[in-house]
Amino acid sequence: MSPRIAFGGFLHETNTFAPSKADLAAFVQGGGWPGLARGEAVFAAVHNVNVAAAGFVETAKGLGWEIIPTHWCAASPSAHVTAEAFEALLGELVERIKAALPLDGVFLDLHGAMVSEAYEDGEGETLRRVRAAIGPEVPLVAALDLHGNVTPLMMAMADALVAYRTYPHVDMAETGSRATAYLAGLIGTTTRHAKAFRQIPYLIPIAWQATAMEPCRTIYAELAALEGESVPTLSFLPGFPAADFADCGPTVLAYGLTQADADRAADAVAARIMASEVAFRGKVFAPDEGVREAMALSAGASKPIVIADTQDNPGAGGDSDTMGMARALVENGATKAAIGVIVDPEAAAAAHRAGVGATIRLSLGAKSGIPGDAPLDGEFLVEQLSDGRFVAPGPYYGGSRLDLGPSAALRIGGVRIVVGSHKAQMADQAMYRQVGIEPTEQAILVNKSSVHFRADFEPIAETIIVCAAPGPMPVDPSHLPWKRLRPGIRTAPLGPVFG
Repeated sequence: MSPRIAFGGFLHETNTFAPSKADLAAFVQGGGWPGLARGEAVFAAVHNVNVAAAGFVETAKGLGWEIIPTHWCAASPSAHVTAEAFEALLGELVERIKAALPLDGVFLDLHGAMVSEAYEDGEGETLRRVRAAIGPEVPLVAALDLHGNVTPLMMAMADALVAYRTYPHVDMAETGSRATAYLAGLIGTTTRHAKAFRQIPYLIPIAWQATAMEPCRTIYAELAALEGESVPTLSFLPGFPAADFADCGPTVLAYGLTQADADRAADAVAARIMASEVAFRGKVFAPDEGVREAMALSAGASKPIVIADTQDNPGAGGDSDTMGMARALVENGATKAAIGVIVDPEAAAAAHRAGVGATIRLSLGAKSGIPGDAPLDGEFLVEQLSDGRFVAPGPYYGGSRLDLGPSAALRIGGVRIVVGSHKAQMADQAMYRQVGIEPTEQAILVNKSSVHFRADFEPIAETIIVCAAPGPMPVDPSHLPWKRLRPGIRTAPLGPVFG
């Protein structure tokens, strides 16, 4: 008989300092990812989408397994998952797994940095309940986001946790395939590898976690070289430095034939990370300074200067509506400039009512009440309208079908603004094109993203600079009002010690 393997997904990256929480509707809508899908509908939801579950399905079918879908869901990063949403979605996942018993294995597509209103360690509780449902002998393997904040409970409950190795995350489906191949080696055996778990004592800003840049480029190259017969899987997770609980931070996970094998690999990677602490710091511009720098660079450039509006990154919990960078573009007289996505459903609706060619007066953005932020007041020309539904074919979204809701291209002076009704990280050129803005023809592009945009925008960029306008995800995590970290961890590379 073919092995019977249940699979599902429940993903959320939680910024406990962000302005809004993830309720059940957020998972139904999905943000930049497929919305909540159940049972057989999961296959269509993840097909050809860059998520770990897609890699699992493709690899499992090739192995001839009988695979049983439970549900798959994700919501845009935000503050805590509400208790109601967490219990409803986790409860359904566990009940569907129970209904599929007996099983030869379980694969889960998780994030690793979920915090709910009731459980600080969302994935630890998820894995604990799944383990309780399937028993101690059934293999349980999960794929994790590179930004996971792995905990001792997660390590204890899963037979293996396998993390992405790229940021931007262009290897999500590939990671699902790697995790599935590992799971295949456990099915029908009592073999379980020794585990080694290391927590790194400093937080790493997400703007400097890009894996094509140093120091991550070298760290991941050395990590891959350490994998082999004696260490079948090895992961480094730089972590998501905006979840206020004790186990927030970077981790190394190693699985070895012996405990000595696992410890040796984990210690080698951890030592490299410790030696790289100073390299996890980079140059950040204030909004006006960054725009003026971009304007100067664009004068002699043949391609756009791309600015990361990193502190209002919706991929890190921002609401994608702060106006610091838009204001800096306008007030500094930037031309051939575009910014996106500003999420303001009321402004988008007003543009749709007025129609293309109309001029409307708006108080745009800044609905989430971020300190130091304010709406951009002015008259805006409605240049283009869209229903906000389109395919994002770039390397990060990987063909995902996005729904930004009613959207518009608004112009004020020489600045064009993509306005949407639902948030999703500006990580694909199609997010400009869906409202008639051709990104390659702009002198300056401002993306509400920290790193994921690089996958699709680096090839068209003259250069990339990072700006810090007001937003809920400080580029320097030491600026967050931490209360619950573990004592002794540094809140930034070479930064202050918590506690």
